[in-house]
Amino acid sequence: MMFISNAYAEAAAAAPAGGIMDFLPLVALVAVFYFLVLRPQSKRAKEQKAMIAALQRGDEVVTAGGEVGSVNKVYEQFVGVELAENLVVMVQKSAIQSVLPKGTIKSIK
Repeated sequence: MMFISNAYAEAAAAAPAGGIMDFLPLVALVAVFYFLVLRPQSKRAKEQKAMIAALQRGDEVVTAGGEVGSVNKVYEQFVGVELAENLVVMVQKSAIQSVLPKGTIKSIK
């Protein structure tokens, strides 16, 4: 019985010797996740927010639903998008997908 208890004591004392090397793969995984997922996503969100804040009358936009039109009026939370002559649709600012270069709508027609 004396040999068995000594063997358990040696195994328990040897286990914590790994230390920081056990956490190194986890730290590397978190760093890769940050640089490949979180950082580009936050950068894109900042660009989208700046684009929405800069909307003004006459900008040509594409909505999240795929409609192409020009901005007719800008409100605090909404935008009036003119899809055709005398057809203005109110959409939320967050529904604006992208701003097109000037003259894009005329080149499509």
